[in-house]
Amino acid sequence: MNSKSHKALIVIDLQNDYFPEGKFPLWNTEQTLANIEVAIAKAHEQNIPVINVQHIANSEMGIAPFFNKDSSGADIHPQILKAAPDARIIIKEFADSFEKTNFEKTLKELDINELLICGMMTQNCVTHTAISKKAESYKVSILVDCCTSVDEMIHNIALHAVSTRVPLLPAEQLL
Repeated sequence: MNSKSHKALIVIDLQNDYFPEGKFPLWNTEQTLANIEVAIAKAHEQNIPVINVQHIANSEMGIAPFFNKDSSGADIHPQILKAAPDARIIIKEFADSFEKTNFEKTLKELDINELLICGMMTQNCVTHTAISKKAESYKVSILVDCCTSVDEMIHNIALHAVSTRVPLLPAEQLL
């Protein structure tokens, strides 16, 4: 690992289907979105790259309930695209953002050794990416106020479960 910290803000699955008009709306999405927009602005102030991770359902597995390719629900939320128009986008089909993607290659290209992870859903893609075997070579933190899930209880249970392996901090402490 580099001796100097090179951070990246990783924004996982901020996609339309998770918002009120989508196919699988989550709890607290508007506040989470607002918090992530602030985190993106702070990242830009410090020249920390932003990487969006976008889940696209595998069409070979049949039609998924949401995140279907070429659907507006699978699109990254427009406010995230506006806040980080130059962010790289990693397409995934598994909860772990490293699994069968170019995520690790992108991190190496950017000389990243610290991941600041946020997004949707806390108990699935956020935690699976944070505790991925491939994430072990990075310093990883989860921005707790920049994540959400199906409800507050599941969100808190997931954060408690992962807290033995990954630091949990409010975004303002990391950026």
